[in-house]
Amino acid sequence: MASRARVRAPELVGAGGWLNTGGKELALADFRGKITILDFWTFCCVNCLHVLDELRELEEKHRDTVVIVGVHSPKFVHEADHRAVVDAVDRYEVHHPVLDDPALATWKQYAVRAWPTLVVIDPEGYVVAQHAGEGHAHAIARLVEELEAEHAAKGTLRRGDGPYVAPEPTAGDLKFPGKAVLLPDGRFLVADSGHHSLVELEADGETVVRRIGDGVRGLVDGTSPRFSEPQGLALLPEGTAGYDVIVADTVNHALRGVRLADGSVTTLAGTGRQWWQGSATGGPAREVDLSSPWDVAWFDGRVWIAMAGVHQLWAYDPAAGTVGVAAGTTNEGLVDGPAAEAWFAQPSGLAVSADGERLWVADSETSALRWVSRETKTVHSAVGTGLFDFGHRDGAAGQALLQHPLGVTVLPDGSVAVSDTYNHALRRYDPASSEVSTLATDLREPSGAVLADGDIVVVESARHRLTRLRLPEEAVRVDAVAHRTQRAATEVAPGALRLDVVFRAPTGQKLDERYGPSTRLLVSATPPELLVSGAGADSALSRELVLSDTVAEGVLHVSAMAASCDDDPEIEYPACHVHQQDWGVPVKLTADGARRLPLVLAGLE
Repeated sequence: MASRARVRAPELVGAGGWLNTGGKELALADFRGKITILDFWTFCCVNCLHVLDELRELEEKHRDTVVIVGVHSPKFVHEADHRAVVDAVDRYEVHHPVLDDPALATWKQYAVRAWPTLVVIDPEGYVVAQHAGEGHAHAIARLVEELEAEHAAKGTLRRGDGPYVAPEPTAGDLKFPGKAVLLPDGRFLVADSGHHSLVELEADGETVVRRIGDGVRGLVDGTSPRFSEPQGLALLPEGTAGYDVIVADTVNHALRGVRLADGSVTTLAGTGRQWWQGSATGGPAREVDLSSPWDVAWFDGRVWIAMAGVHQLWAYDPAAGTVGVAAGTTNEGLVDGPAAEAWFAQPSGLAVSADGERLWVADSETSALRWVSRETKTVHSAVGTGLFDFGHRDGAAGQALLQHPLGVTVLPDGSVAVSDTYNHALRRYDPASSEVSTLATDLREPSGAVLADGDIVVVESARHRLTRLRLPEEAVRVDAVAHRTQRAATEVAPGALRLDVVFRAPTGQKLDERYGPSTRLLVSATPPELLVSGAGADSALSRELVLSDTVAEGVLHVSAMAASCDDDPEIEYPACHVHQQDWGVPVKLTADGARRLPLVLAGLE
């Protein structure tokens, strides 16, 4: 076995304390003898949720030797609220200890630069690997097997149960519901995300009529269907493809069709596998991979999809049976313009204007309200400025602030209600005046809303219920507050900056160049003037950038991908794996700043 660097792991510190431990406070010493995997995550981040799912099999298979520790490291102010972290751990079925680190103390100690990041610590307490982004589960599984063998031989491996203690289950008919639609008969259909099912409720929004799905994660069609954290719902025009409702089955990476007459479900788009760079971006709907579809809406003759996992909008054509990209580049950020060139950041809510001319988009990670023109297929921003500015501020749209909104609803007067999730509020944007106001507060993580009999019925996800509100004639007065992410900016010098993406192929694998480059690096900046040169795409994972000497601060957007394959000539069809990560690195330009920026995709710097 190749020798590894010996870097002592820093202590685990978090002001919020520990979850899933039965109330016990833990320290790094409590994991001695185990292989410990630190998962630096934040619950707003869809890529972090992908990694939680990637790790489930590893967690189960190596339960007696491996302890996964979630280190919750917030981006948004709301995510620093301990109660919100407790909810998120329950919502996403996190079955391992979680350290709540609202001040990013442990994040800084481990020099983490991106959500998600995985750090592997051996049984003697030394860091042996770091991986940023998605697609590393197979590499970590191989490393775990090596560490098990090495430390079993040394006598330093301790087998047995870990410190995880399951919390009390959430009771109630709904558990972290996502979205709802009003059915033609006045009842509601709700995506009961935490119970992996759909629930039909009476017009009172409380009485259960029936449940579609048995509450167990799965991808099963028919009259005994299974879902996995379904979110968005949309009514289809009568007679469309034989189904009444289309469902964004988020963790199954699929669209499902529901026939209300008998509750039968059919998979209409997606393969059940997550889309990766290099996968098909269009074609027969059942043959194309999707990535965390979060909401759906019938717009311009097709089902448009908020494809949160790849920061794009896609569209499904039921008549042709095809699906493909409709807007966005997969780059994460806020850039308007032609649909093919626009950038989104985890779009999570969709609604169509009454005249059918605009598709409104809740672009959650930029805390923005965006819209797509049906006629010109261009993307516009109504509220929001970018990835790192958020808050609760009403008034002129150009200076108004939201915080990670997940839902949009068109109101009778043509204005738009925004489910401003992390502000626990319902906001309103008026296109006629370009003004933002607040309709209601004290709503726990509202994720969507629907009009019913002149009222608005809000999906209060973290209260596990639907809440009916009268649309107020006047706005609620809220003291303005603005925030920036707590994440510290990296000080760099103007002029030449060496960017190095560190990637080491997993043991037994290599970069496979037989069919062309197996790596890709894309660099851009906000504002664009920050980069004098070095923007664009290339196959090399290192690049010389030149930064402006007239821009004080900004964000470097770096997207890296590497594909590694089995390094064994005896294997006729080697298995290949894609590793990818997007970094948004806040930078501050100073004369004595760094002239090299290393970003670890896989390995150790």
